[in-house]
Amino acid sequence: MAKTLQLEFANAAGKTMLLSVDEPTETLTGVEVTQAMNAIIASSLFFVDGSPVTTIHGAQIVERQVQELI
Repeated sequence: MAKTLQLEFANAAGKTMLLSVDEPTETLTGVEVTQAMNAIIASSLFFVDGSPVTTIHGAQIVERQVQELI
């Protein structure tokens, strides 16, 4: 089953963006995710509608099963 870590951030206006990471490590903790997200915010590299992301909006691991038919 494919797993994706989804990191959701918001800017000061409340607009959100989603950053996805394929196949996160099985031992990943909430503390590690929070630390990484805070580092991303501090880097000021990601923008939503021209404004840098400033807050953590959420994070989750999504599992999906793909069945190819053709």
